[in-house]
Amino acid sequence: MRAIVLLLMLGVCAAVLPSCQAVAAAEANRRRHSTHLVKADFTGLEGKTIAVVVAADRFIQSDHPDLVDYVTTNLTKRLSQSAIRPNPSGYVPAKEVLTYLYDNPAWPSKPMTEIAKGLGGVERIVFVELSEFRLREPGNQYEWDGVASGTVAVVAVDSTTPDEYVYQKPITVRYPDGKGYGPEQVSMSAVMTELARRFVERTAWHFYDHEEPYEPKY
Repeated sequence: MRAIVLLLMLGVCAAVLPSCQAVAAAEANRRRHSTHLVKADFTGLEGKTIAVVVAADRFIQSDHPDLVDYVTTNLTKRLSQSAIRPNPSGYVPAKEVLTYLYDNPAWPSKPMTEIAKGLGGVERIVFVELSEFRLREPGNQYEWDGVASGTVAVVAVDSTTPDEYVYQKPITVRYPDGKGYGPEQVSMSAVMTELARRFVERTAWHFYDHEEPYEPKY
């Protein structure tokens, strides 16, 4: 009797296995091409006045002189549109932030409260520190292997500890998404632009609900 039951079970499994595999393949394909809602990791910007401040060491700025401007401008735009509601006008425009920082080259040595005051008395500073931004591995001139990494932190200027971070996260993104891509396949400017765009997007996503692929590339 046990042998008969076992044979019947094996027969059922053999019959449904192809359809089960087809369903699993369809589900995997759906997930590969669809997104799901990811909640904000930090909501403390909502209703506050903010300024985005970006720092990068002199080697990064020497190799990519427009990078700090790009990250400041595009991160400010994303956060002002999605993260600080219901106060969408409560931010310092990127151009004003950059002007203040360029006019005060010693700003990295100042306390955040002083920087906030210089930026009009904002309540939150979103501070981004770029620690790496490279397009290829050192010594490899033939293949792109871009990496952008750093940290994003938030300073609550109106808190009891205004010079301490109330939120901090590491960020790393890469581009291209595979091996074997060189200057003949992708231009240097395209690699730089996409790497910076991914870094900004991944940074901004920490602060508002958003749709994210089930299988993200970065």
